[in-house]
Amino acid sequence: MTQQLKATLTVDKNNKIGKVNERIYGSFIEHLGRAVYGGIYDPEHPEADEQGFRKDVINLVKELQVPIVRYPGGNMVSAYNWEDGVGPKENRPKRLELAWRTIETNEVGTNEFVDWAKKVNAEVMMAVNLGTRGIDAARNLIEYTNHPGGTYWSELRKSHGYEQPHHIKTWCLGNEMDGPWQVGHKTAYEYGRIAQETGKAMKLVDPSIELVACGSSNTGMPTFPEYEATVLDIAYDQVDYISLHQYYGNRTNDPANYLAKNMDMDHFIHTVTSTCDYIKAKHRSKKTIMLSFDEWNVWYHSNEADKEIEPWTVAPPQLEDVYNFEDALLVGSMLITLLNHADRVKMACMAQLVNVIAPIMTENKGRSWKQTIFYPYMHASVFGRGVAIHPILSSPKYDSKDFTDVPFIDSASVYNEETEELTIFLVNKHLEESITLQADVRSFEDYSLVEHIVLENDDLKAINTANEQKVAPHHNGESTLQDGVLDARLSKTSWNVIRLKK
Repeated sequence: MTQQLKATLTVDKNNKIGKVNERIYGSFIEHLGRAVYGGIYDPEHPEADEQGFRKDVINLVKELQVPIVRYPGGNMVSAYNWEDGVGPKENRPKRLELAWRTIETNEVGTNEFVDWAKKVNAEVMMAVNLGTRGIDAARNLIEYTNHPGGTYWSELRKSHGYEQPHHIKTWCLGNEMDGPWQVGHKTAYEYGRIAQETGKAMKLVDPSIELVACGSSNTGMPTFPEYEATVLDIAYDQVDYISLHQYYGNRTNDPANYLAKNMDMDHFIHTVTSTCDYIKAKHRSKKTIMLSFDEWNVWYHSNEADKEIEPWTVAPPQLEDVYNFEDALLVGSMLITLLNHADRVKMACMAQLVNVIAPIMTENKGRSWKQTIFYPYMHASVFGRGVAIHPILSSPKYDSKDFTDVPFIDSASVYNEETEELTIFLVNKHLEESITLQADVRSFEDYSLVEHIVLENDDLKAINTANEQKVAPHHNGESTLQDGVLDARLSKTSWNVIRLKK
């Protein structure tokens, strides 16, 4: 009989990382595949509202409590003319969409998306085209969305039925501009200059906005992190955030190595933070650049199927990853990583929200359902609001193909001072063994155990479908709290949410 594996954790309310900005639970809707058409928008659906938006999907998004949604891309934005998506629908042109080689009908555009975001209680993070366009299109767009009236573009908005400005606060200056796949791909110097000048013009129109500059498209880019350093060296005074994008997959079917990949995410964040602070020191600046991890998820299941898609069709089923249980575990660990960098990661977007590498799946005119990754995302968003507490964790470790000293346990803690609640998020990555955790929570006096939520399944490849939810959480976790000591059994390969309240 093997000896029971043990881990210890200390959660001290005075050991703060930083306030969790709720926008780290953001998401992303791109005009890609069935994210918009058939996803959020399906006027022929039996549950479509008066604007054609699916009410079943709206309810699922509300369940996730998504605070901000990035739009309209993504790779798509780098050849997008925003003017195509406003005004009377019958006058809107159909266009070749070059990023994903489809036909864009432009039935949904800026105004409609703002309306949809209000229905799900989310802000909009708007991206501007710095691939085929630049300063002029961006300053016109922000005048259209944010200026009260009395000018050409603001009056045009009013003529389209929107008397009040949209007050969009957060803007992405292009997308993945270091990627050779990007229409209008730019060197770091070229992008730094266009970002600087576009940002300057946009802030002249509306000084209250915040701007996100593109960093490297992922850690594997040959220019990483030099791209970030060069861009910030040029545009530091104009921008407020630098973006990070990263996706992971389990192509070799090595679950131990796959579940360790949030360690790469952790290293990515450390490296970008260091780069930002180097440029801050170089500029003798008082401003600290924050991080916007505005694309993150698992993405690999659909790669082969996507090669078979016929080009130049409308809303084909692209990037429709069907997520399994082990994907949900890695997503949980990635959320934990974001929380443990709450001092610098102030925005993040799970990419994407519906159908396209998404927690929510739909049938056109039919059913909708929750993928496996829906649950850790929902738990973190709902219970992870407050102050992130530094977890002092001692866990048994393992080595994998790409990583050494991988803790079997990942943990993050969030203290909500207003509601007097403490939530501890935990992933056990051990493929065969449960682990007993003893947590010192004595700084939270007179707290009691509310619940221990567990997501577990003996089959790492188990999936959810419209017909069956094989992977869903239960509330029967094994935990006790006595005299400020929490004892919990974390079953093998499990996502755990332990909630305490005064």
